[in-house]
Amino acid sequence: MSSPCPANGSSTADVGYRRLNKKCVLSMYIGHAISYAVLLAGYLLVGLYAQGFLGPYYDPVRYAFLAVLAIVLVYIAAAPPVYYARYRYRIAEDRIDVRYGVLVIRHILVPIERVHQVEVSRGPANSVLGLADVTITTAGGVAALNYLEIAEAEKVADLLNDLIGRLLRDRRPADSPSSRVS
Repeated sequence: MSSPCPANGSSTADVGYRRLNKKCVLSMYIGHAISYAVLLAGYLLVGLYAQGFLGPYYDPVRYAFLAVLAIVLVYIAAAPPVYYARYRYRIAEDRIDVRYGVLVIRHILVPIERVHQVEVSRGPANSVLGLADVTITTAGGVAALNYLEIAEAEKVADLLNDLIGRLLRDRRPADSPSSRVS
């Protein structure tokens, strides 16, 4: 029996799923580089000010911090292509289905009837690259479709709003006061 998610990331179960634009990898590299710069600045600050109060523990702390910096650098280099290869999403009449991950693979299913709010947002790097995120808020939490092209993000938000509106109209009883015409 074959696995529904083979190592190469494709299967017959992936039919109907949408993939991301390759620009998302560049956006992830930019975001990771900014985070790494902050971590590196923290290392430099620790190096400048910690020697006096850490005393004999200064060298082990410094080496541990360097090891963390090296591990993070390897992750930053390897994670974006893996994330891109594994990210898929699908919007059906009754649910939103998102699959993604680097070290841990996540599979999120959000029933359309549970969606409370849909928001399209763009950070500075994503704006320059023409990308946006769609945040889907439910009573149980938040799901997101990340790194979509702006036009696609707007289409997804409109589609979700239409599906929610249709669901609400279908649930309204025919004899309710809001459906009567005065």
